[in-house]
Amino acid sequence: MLSTAFFPTAVPPRPNGRYAHIILLRETDSYALFQTDGELNTARVHAGVARDELLTRITMFKRKQTTPERLIGRELLRRYGLVSGEQAPEKGGKTDERGVAIDTAGLPICDYNVEFCKQCPDCISYGFAIGDAGSEKSKVYSDTAYSLSAFDASHEAFTLNAPYEGGTMSRKGEVTSRINEQDHVRPQTLFPAVITVRDLTAPLFLYVLNNVLRTRRYGAQTTRTGTMTNHILGIALADGEIFSNLHFTQRLYDHLAARAALDPAQPIAVDVALQAARELIPTLLQEDQVAVTQYLAGDELAGFLADFGGRTRDEGGMRELLQAAARDSATYHAAYIQKKGKK
Repeated sequence: MLSTAFFPTAVPPRPNGRYAHIILLRETDSYALFQTDGELNTARVHAGVARDELLTRITMFKRKQTTPERLIGRELLRRYGLVSGEQAPEKGGKTDERGVAIDTAGLPICDYNVEFCKQCPDCISYGFAIGDAGSEKSKVYSDTAYSLSAFDASHEAFTLNAPYEGGTMSRKGEVTSRINEQDHVRPQTLFPAVITVRDLTAPLFLYVLNNVLRTRRYGAQTTRTGTMTNHILGIALADGEIFSNLHFTQRLYDHLAARAALDPAQPIAVDVALQAARELIPTLLQEDQVAVTQYLAGDELAGFLADFGGRTRDEGGMRELLQAAARDSATYHAAYIQKKGKK
């Protein structure tokens, strides 16, 4: 099981070198959109480390990963009555003795990207910035993820239209111009990734892990497409950061190419990529200049995730987890953020 003794008993004010890494393979389950200015985000990089030919890959920027996961966590905090579901008041409004905006029930109001409460698990874990009102650095590190396969094999262009209620594209003899072509990421496109959590308590780490496991939609148009599965490959507890997303992707590409498991005309078999990644990760960890306290993988990881899933599928277990994370967040707020606000 996961070594909870590794985690600090309270979130420290300064970095203490306690890094918990969630190593995963993100798999698109439907057509997804990871775009900026109407086009899919791409990068021209080397295919692998050993195979140094250039390859265009689809990129999934940090915010495309962390924002959906944050919103899932915030949804749960509201569902279990730990933060208010109300929007921040435009001016004035009721506050508690610490100056935090609250609703009529006394719950803190935490309005994403408008007015953060600065004390809930989301604010303390993922950070916030409120102009002159203060900021808190994120303790969840995430970097751009790169598709394992090339852009040409990973995207598909669709012509989109918006018909009238009659099902046609014309009305009163006029044809609508609501036709557009858009590139989509194909299903079963794989994005190797590492999420690094620094100096959070065990309940706050589990809060972040739960968000990753529960989030199923990423990218644009998330009510219609963009479903994704996050395959957890391992959890590494160490005294420093481990390999990057790009290095992980390139080394995994090399590993698959050496086994003739890459066919440009076909999607990469998910089970083959998962097995290859599981074989590769211990080697990558050994190459990093960090001391790994625990690497949870294989049957041990499966047992831990099954036990954790059993807890979070029960309302009582989920409430207990969120309440523990909220207590640790409130303690950090009272010790460091609230004090800074008084100066």
